[in-house]
Amino acid sequence: MTEVLARRRFRGESIPESIEAVHTELDSLWEDADFVPEMDRMTFTTAVIEVASNIIQHAEPVGQIPVELGVDISVWPTRLVAKVSAFNAKEPFASPPETGLPDDDSEAGRGLALIEALVTTVTFERQAATNIWILTRKSRTVA
Repeated sequence: MTEVLARRRFRGESIPESIEAVHTELDSLWEDADFVPEMDRMTFTTAVIEVASNIIQHAEPVGQIPVELGVDISVWPTRLVAKVSAFNAKEPFASPPETGLPDDDSEAGRGLALIEALVTTVTFERQAATNIWILTRKSRTVA
């Protein structure tokens, strides 16, 4: 079985109020995919919200067009996948980010470490003026 069992999408302004809209989409997704174990739902939701929040807080527009947030979340038979995008955004870093926890004195960099701890894989892609974070979490989803 390789089809998507449930899916939700959001695309809108990269503003704090969009986090509530993403939470609403996730809540709706879990209603349709109530067979996903609770621990997988909680950890995956936390990771998706963390990436979306980072985009809202840190993404800078490429030009005059504001940054938009896009979230595409899908439930597959053995995994959860989220594609979180920052449209019209500058590249977030000149070189790939370091993984793992930052120094105890560091005030930045904990978000990526948290995300990596909550999901199975995190990948980053840059396509034109769009930054794309793909989060995958293995799950024993059985519909």
